[in-house]
This record gives sequence, C-alpha cells and structure tokens, in this order.
Amino acid sequence: MKRAFTLSEVLVTLGIIGVVSAMTVPTLMQNYQRKSYVTQLHKVYNEVQQAAVHYITEKNAIDLIEAGINSQAKAEEFVTSNFKIVQTCTNSLTPCFADSYKSINGTAIAGFNPHTSYVLASGAAVRPGYYFSGKGGASYQSVINLLIDINGKQGPNIQGRDFFNVGVYPNGVIDEIELNNPLSPPFSKDLREELFNRNCLSGKNGGYGCFGKILNDNWEMTY
Repeated sequence: MKRAFTLSEVLVTLGIIGVVSAMTVPTLMQNYQRKSYVTQLHKVYNEVQQAAVHYITEKNAIDLIEAGINSQAKAEEFVTSNFKIVQTCTNSLTPCFADSYKSINGTAIAGFNPHTSYVLASGAAVRPGYYFSGKGGASYQSVINLLIDINGKQGPNIQGRDFFNVGVYPNGVIDEIELNNPLSPPFSKDLREELFNRNCLSGKNGGYGCFGKILNDNWEMTY
C-alpha cells in the first residue's frame, strides 16, 4: 500500500500555515523596516560626525565654535564644504524635504525654520540651523540644530521613523536637543528617556526626543 496525505489533511495544514504567516509576516516586515531606518540614520550620523571632526581639524581649532561656526551662514557652510550636495532648496525645506510630516502618534507637526536645505548624495535631506545663541541671550550648547530626513521626501515622513531633529555639539558629538536648557553631551540615559516620553511619543516639538531613544537602545528602534 502507498501511504499519502488526504486532501483534507493538506488543506488543514495549508490553513494553519496561512494563519501563522498572517500573524508573523507583518511583524517581521515591520522589524525589517525599522532596522532599515536605523541603518540609514546611522550612516548619516557617521557622515556628520566625521565631517565635524574634519572641520575642526581643518581649521586647526579645538571645537566647532573656535572653527568659526557662529552664524546661520557658517552652519550652512559646514554642510556645503563637507558633503556632496545634489539639490539645494534656498531658504526652504521643500522640495528637499516632504511637504508635511507626522508624529508617531499620527498628529501633524510643523513650525520648522525655513533655512536652506540640502539633499546629499546618499539621498538624505538635511537642514542645518545655527543654534548656539538663543532668544534673550539664552545660551544653548549645541552649535547646529540639524533636521534629518534619512530618505529625503520619500515616505513615511514620520518623526522617529525617517525624520529626526538632532544637535551637533562643539566637540562634534551628535545627541538630543533640550530646548532652552544648556546641557552638554553625552546626555544621560534618564534624560534621553525623559525627552523621548515628553517630545517624541507625544508628538511635541517636531522631531525632538526620538534620536536619543535610539542611542539609549544601542541603535535599535524599539518604539
């Protein structure tokens, strides 16, 4: 006698496989996409950090401030002199960046200063903003407030996924920004966690708080 599966057994098995796939494939795809975002972000992070060190060394200075980054024009020069630019959006975010962005909770975010933006050869969009001197003489420790969209105007255009707001500090360290609070990096894990909960999760302050969480979690997007 030849042994074989019955049609009903095959159909039941296929049904079980289909149910398991429906439950696991979306999660696997989501995890893959998040790893892809982090990989692209890490690439931009490395490029900016290397550029900061090069800028300091080239100017024979001890930090970016002594190297001469003391205005919006100099913040923009930092980008144009260290990266291959494929597109420039003068005094505008668009079309280098997307027309609109959302927070990870789905609310619309806006209110970014429309400084000149750039698309790098890697496809990432960046907008440098000079940030050391604040309103009323307030002093911030970051030299450049850098908006980053790791894949330009392509989707999903969500803060904490492909869009981030980070600070480039005098010694070339890249970390979170705490508005109106002159702190020096590296930030503590507790502070980064606080900024993540206050800004990134809540959708406030357009892009702040998400990057520090990724640093805390060893370059994993766990949220």
